[in-house]
Amino acid sequence: MTLTPEIRWIDTPEALDAACNEVAQAEVIALDTEFFREKTFHPVPALIQFSAGGPAWLVDPQAVDCTEAFRRLLAGGALKLLHASSEDLEVLAHWAGVSVAPLVDTQVAQALLGEDPAMGYQRLVEHWTGETLPKDETRSDWLQRPLSEAQCLYAALDVVFLLKVWEHQCDALDRYGRREWLEADCRELMAQALRSDEADGQWYRRHRQLWRLAPRQVEAYRLLTTWREGEARRRNLPRGWLVNDRVLYGVAERMPENRYQLAEVEEIKPSLIKRDGDTLLALVKRARQCDDAELPPALPSPMGADYKRRMKALKRVVNEFAERLGLAPEVLMRRRDLEALIVADLAGEPLPLPQGWRGECLAVPLRQALEEEVAQ
Repeated sequence: MTLTPEIRWIDTPEALDAACNEVAQAEVIALDTEFFREKTFHPVPALIQFSAGGPAWLVDPQAVDCTEAFRRLLAGGALKLLHASSEDLEVLAHWAGVSVAPLVDTQVAQALLGEDPAMGYQRLVEHWTGETLPKDETRSDWLQRPLSEAQCLYAALDVVFLLKVWEHQCDALDRYGRREWLEADCRELMAQALRSDEADGQWYRRHRQLWRLAPRQVEAYRLLTTWREGEARRRNLPRGWLVNDRVLYGVAERMPENRYQLAEVEEIKPSLIKRDGDTLLALVKRARQCDDAELPPALPSPMGADYKRRMKALKRVVNEFAERLGLAPEVLMRRRDLEALIVADLAGEPLPLPQGWRGECLAVPLRQALEEEVAQ
């Protein structure tokens, strides 16, 4: 393939609709985005790229709003290819107001072929085509106008090679019999993208030290992070700019009753106390007054012997199946999914076993491994 594709710039609704008309009959369309989000919660779209095997279309979202024709292109019909798609899906949902479907993420596809589960685009292209793509514009200012020739070429190459890569991946997935696995994983990606567009009341679960907190402190941290999620979206600020996880964890740990105690939390800024101190104290008060029956259960220590034995047993099962399938263990199950199994097992609750193709491989042996640990 050539490293000098035909590039067409789009900065009017008419040009965007004309491009959509040209690719309307395509079966597969490659997509990518460039964006900026250092100072905002929501990504600021800087460029939308797509190609169906002919020209690379570069859409300037600073100059043109999404049209109905492009929404139809994103939301149905042709298969859309993206690489490492989570942030691109967020950008497109924010700019176009629709979900991308049907979707294939070529990074996910590569992971199911037994390769590096986080393989970057340049490495992916080199792996399948032997071409070495330029990397100089990775951290460009994509909001500047006009874009340089080098930026336009970089952006165009981000989509034109995806189509060739997908042809190779398709053949390999069919040989392994894993095409349905990929389709299932990409449906889950689309579902996650929809969920992430709502205020996330489960953000608190991501903290690695929750087990150190008592149930009432965990409830305080849950309320604080849920508030932060909603406010970050409303004010369009990065979460950490509003207040970072360490500070919210410190507030939950101390459970302050007044501003003087709040000021003693490590790293808390006077500006946060002045602006949102009363809100933080009110949330802590809610947690303090919460009925015992409504509090989350105490979390087990990952340092405990029972916990460690279960983790070892579960990892052994996952590693054995990963080796058998030629996959990285984390492609089968992430550590936090194993932790959720252990927490449920120690609490005597229903096990959140994997579903779909992962469940077919792992659900029974994971359950058996936990039962054997309990029997010892």
